[in-house]
Amino acid sequence: MAQDDLFKKVISHCKEYGFIYQSSEVYDGLSAVYDYGPYGSELKNNLKQYWWKSMVQMHENIVGIDSAIFMHPKIWKASGHVDAFNDPLIDNKDSKKRYRADVLVENFMDKIEVKINKEVAKAKKRFGDAFDEVQFRSTNPRVLANVEKYNTIKDRLADYMSNSKLDELKALIEELGIACEVSGSKNWTEVRQFNLMFSTQLGNIAGEEGKLYLRPETAQGIFVNFLNVQKSTRQKLPFGIAQIGKAFRNEIVARQFIFRMREFEQMEMQFFVRPGEEMKWYEYWKDARLKWHLALGTPEENLRFHDHDNLAHYANAAADIQYNFPFGFKELEGIHSRTDFDLNSHQELSGRKLQYFDPELNENYVPFVVETSIGVDRMFLCAMSNALVEEVVPGTEGKESTRVVLKLHPALAPVKCAVLPLKRNDDNLTGKARAIFNKIKYSFNAQYDDSGSIGKLYRRQDAIGTPYCITVDFETLEDDTVTIRERDSLAQERIHIDKIEEVVRQRIDMKQLFVE
Repeated sequence: MAQDDLFKKVISHCKEYGFIYQSSEVYDGLSAVYDYGPYGSELKNNLKQYWWKSMVQMHENIVGIDSAIFMHPKIWKASGHVDAFNDPLIDNKDSKKRYRADVLVENFMDKIEVKINKEVAKAKKRFGDAFDEVQFRSTNPRVLANVEKYNTIKDRLADYMSNSKLDELKALIEELGIACEVSGSKNWTEVRQFNLMFSTQLGNIAGEEGKLYLRPETAQGIFVNFLNVQKSTRQKLPFGIAQIGKAFRNEIVARQFIFRMREFEQMEMQFFVRPGEEMKWYEYWKDARLKWHLALGTPEENLRFHDHDNLAHYANAAADIQYNFPFGFKELEGIHSRTDFDLNSHQELSGRKLQYFDPELNENYVPFVVETSIGVDRMFLCAMSNALVEEVVPGTEGKESTRVVLKLHPALAPVKCAVLPLKRNDDNLTGKARAIFNKIKYSFNAQYDDSGSIGKLYRRQDAIGTPYCITVDFETLEDDTVTIRERDSLAQERIHIDKIEEVVRQRIDMKQLFVE
């Protein structure tokens, strides 16, 4: 399936099968805001549970909190968000369409990368098994020229972004001949900074005194609670604090479905370490987080690390785990060495010490921090893109038929098991099937369905990712055995109804993911 086609099918599938809806659709929708439907909310909760268990339950030295969305406005001053949480904004004068200036350049760089990969793919096809990709990339003139062009643009963009050289950024856009995707025009405004925070008012207090912000990230709630958590849980360094919560950003261009939204959810963990040990733990968490993704069955070739060229003001090292979304490799998760910037800033502005007493060194100091941060919504899109498959399956009488199947890991599947009567107009079968459903529904999320033929019921469960279907037939009425069908292999086996819970629970247990 072509990447563009896959993306369209993912979006369409999400709506048709109750995973994601456009928010406020009856009022023609609200741009870049989405609602999670019955199956989407289940999958989203399962992803969060997998992250929470792996991050908190599996580590003795990581604990969780749930901080408030509203926080004292000085927090955002100390963190740098009031003064520096900006994106470079540029408008096309003819289409009136608004863009992020850095994204325009990054998209141009993506096109160069596509050219390089096309050259490599062409050569690979021509030379077959004898093809040496490393040698080709290091010797082919066209590849080398494009690599040099790519790196030059990358270095210039990093310099302009790091040093807020907005005039030079506009000049680069003009130099590259970048045009508006709507009008085709190259008639651009000046580049200017745009702050991404949503502001609101506290009660009836007018002016700056009552000004609050919707949090643009969840990390600051962890930092300001650092000492509270450390003292109440008696943690010793190194230790981490994890949090899952909503964040809000007034994105200039929210795009690509749920990849970039104005209201989103983050899963973040801040790991506090001794100064000087941050790079050791930075590498540790890079490795650990990659394994977390691979355990879900994500193909290794669809994941890669990308080191930041343009470091944030608080970081001394940063890397993204990028996933090959249907629109290319993009950030899925960030791992950052945040130094002691945040705790120092809050200590200075609040006037209260945020230091740790190290009993081994017998001294107080402000810890350094290594952060892992992943968007729940991006992880959701990754899971859907990775799992949605159209495949040909053997049909009846030698014919072939296709099915749409969502091959989610069983531990993440919204519905774990469906109970289906072979015939919907037979009271004995439907009564037996309902009795089985009522028994197993206390153990895991199950579903009863008798709204169609057994073939259509199977296809519907395949489309929502249900790993196991229980078919109740006439033999069940005689000996209390049922057929259990496995989603991916289509294998079927006969088991006693008393074994259903045990068999399904064993196969959907999230423990498998941690073992893997």
